[in-house]
Amino acid sequence: MIIKGIGFRGVGLLLLMAGILGCQTSAERPNILIILADELGYSDIGAYGGEIHTPALDTLAENGVRFRQFYNAGRCCPTRASLLTGRYPHGVGMGAMVSSADSELTQGPYQGYLSESAVTLAEMLHDAGYHTYMSGKWHVGERPQHWPRMRGFERYFGLISGASSYYEIIENQPRKRQMVLDDDLWSPPDSGFYMTDAFTDYAIEFLRSHASEKPFFLYLAYTAPHWPLHALPEDIVRYAHAYEDGWDSLRQGRYVRMQELGVIDETYALSSRPSRLTAWQDMIDRKDWAQRMSVYAAMVDRMDQGIGRVIQQLQSMGELDNTLVLFLSDNGGCAESVDGRRLHDPSTRVGEQGSYLAYEEAWANASNTPFRLYKQWVHEGGIATPLIAHWPAHIKETGRIIDEPGHVIDLMATIAEISQGDLPHSDGKSLLPLLDVPEYNWPDRTLYWEHIGNRAIRQGDWKLVWDREYAKWQLYNLARDATELYDLSEDVPEVASRLQRRWEIWADSIGVQRR
Repeated sequence: MIIKGIGFRGVGLLLLMAGILGCQTSAERPNILIILADELGYSDIGAYGGEIHTPALDTLAENGVRFRQFYNAGRCCPTRASLLTGRYPHGVGMGAMVSSADSELTQGPYQGYLSESAVTLAEMLHDAGYHTYMSGKWHVGERPQHWPRMRGFERYFGLISGASSYYEIIENQPRKRQMVLDDDLWSPPDSGFYMTDAFTDYAIEFLRSHASEKPFFLYLAYTAPHWPLHALPEDIVRYAHAYEDGWDSLRQGRYVRMQELGVIDETYALSSRPSRLTAWQDMIDRKDWAQRMSVYAAMVDRMDQGIGRVIQQLQSMGELDNTLVLFLSDNGGCAESVDGRRLHDPSTRVGEQGSYLAYEEAWANASNTPFRLYKQWVHEGGIATPLIAHWPAHIKETGRIIDEPGHVIDLMATIAEISQGDLPHSDGKSLLPLLDVPEYNWPDRTLYWEHIGNRAIRQGDWKLVWDREYAKWQLYNLARDATELYDLSEDVPEVASRLQRRWEIWADSIGVQRR
């Protein structure tokens, strides 16, 4: 803020008065940029051991901090609900997936849209004097009364729905995808459109139009690298031969790099490739499968290019130093096949418009190195996410890896503290002490999960987890076994019993359906 006509002593007096009144100027409060990737595996980006070219994210990590044990809610809709509200997803109506636009409105933990009673980050920050913008995937309410501008965002561009083609809106999908600009439906042009670039372009447009002394909140929610595997030729060519050695070699290489970077330590043993998955050397169609991973990598690469453009825009505005940038993923790598959707044109190559393919379980297993299991599960492979925090004006000891566990529910409390917003009811706690103090004594926490029958509770180093297919509680000590390889439920049954009871109390309190 520039104040004309008064001297240094006058400015000091004004700042003192502002402090007495409990106010802050926009220069004192940071801008906030949250970047959310979609189905990015724990080890995909360079800063976490990946071979994919991600210089923008790697630079943010080098000049910020990385979290080793940060968690999402295991799937897109629940994680987005928790990010926006600081609540466990069941508490805000998103215990499962979004409901269709034409279904009856219901209420409860699985209603399929963000509860009107829940305060969003955008609503809190708007009330605190921030401008609020969003570009990207919404996926917490299909009906117009649940769209972003009804939940505190001043400007919005993006995909209201879930996974979509990166080139077009496909008309014959079971549920039509909706794209919106502010309050109006928006259709991509017939050519030259690529979803990732469009999200970046509008994010930059919102920043350029921010002609205000007020700070801003920008939520940039990419769909990359969620299936379908769609990427531009100039990005694919960079990875044309990068994956010809296959998924087994890729996991080993990433595991070594993760150790070298300090992202993991000796407690993170490399989990085995599931026996149901074929060894790469025994695959017949290796060329086709290598191409799928090449396209996936190109999608991540393009997202990183976009992030770099957004960072350049912040630099050009003189706002980068006083902007808290947070980067994370909504769930782990995705093992799903999309063949049953029958949207793939076999005359196309993977990555092109008309193709509709996924990279499936074996590559998802590599994305989630060193963990096991995937999106939808609440083992570490489903819920562990990179979290990068970059804030030059505040984070002084950079390059650190923070070992204390955190959860996406913590973002609301963190942002409330640094913005001086009025924190609504929240299940999380502020991460600010971890950003401030390298050796902060973080007390043990209890964290909970449930999604479509998969369940977990973490208390301190103990984690009790239930796989709906295995249908049995498993107990792990993450301080010694971070990749959940050794079930201790029969060795220390009293711990398993105590955690099970605590999970049940939480589940009953929040309306979890037992499956």
